[in-house]
Amino acid sequence: MIATLVSAPEEHRFRLSLVPWEAYVAFCDCLGERHIRVTYDHGEMEVMTVSSRHERKKTRLRRLVEAITEELEIDIVSGGSMTCRNKEMLRALEPDECYWIENEPSVRDLDDIDLDEDPPPDLACEIEVSRSALDRMAIYAALKVPEVWRWDGETLSVHILAASGFYRAAKKSKAFPFLPIEEFVSYLTRTDLRGNAFIRAFRAWVSTNRPHWKK
Repeated sequence: MIATLVSAPEEHRFRLSLVPWEAYVAFCDCLGERHIRVTYDHGEMEVMTVSSRHERKKTRLRRLVEAITEELEIDIVSGGSMTCRNKEMLRALEPDECYWIENEPSVRDLDDIDLDEDPPPDLACEIEVSRSALDRMAIYAALKVPEVWRWDGETLSVHILAASGFYRAAKKSKAFPFLPIEEFVSYLTRTDLRGNAFIRAFRAWVSTNRPHWKK
């Protein structure tokens, strides 16, 4: 087993090589409540500490997604940072946030979601304060997650899984095709509104546009 420590501002990534799948599963299962993220890809395992900056950006994005689905009465199931793993593929990761939207009816009554049997999340969100040493997008593709949002604090990029099995950058979301991404991002980056004022302003914006979006 080979270990490498990679440090980035506010976050640290510890990479292990030649890790058996069983060792990865045992490591994850013994952690319990944690503030780290574990990625696994064919024997390569990366353990990342999560910074407060990372969590603030994640929370802001989550609140906007939840607000827009509430305002537009779109039913969703939130998986948060649940571990998404597939033993046959020898791949696993934890998104920062993930949601079942189109497939919400398939998982709404499930206490435990098993991706070997149940559909993958329709949307996964990646907060990229620092970049993983492993190819997380390839893992998402292998798990057949239809859409991934990548948010670095300035730019939100939308990636749609194509028939080729690879992601393509897109200007529109598959989960929310009506949503103008640039205007959505403007609420992610607003610094002029304190406390809950930004979410109130966002809800007002959604409410104003709702008649047009629901057509």
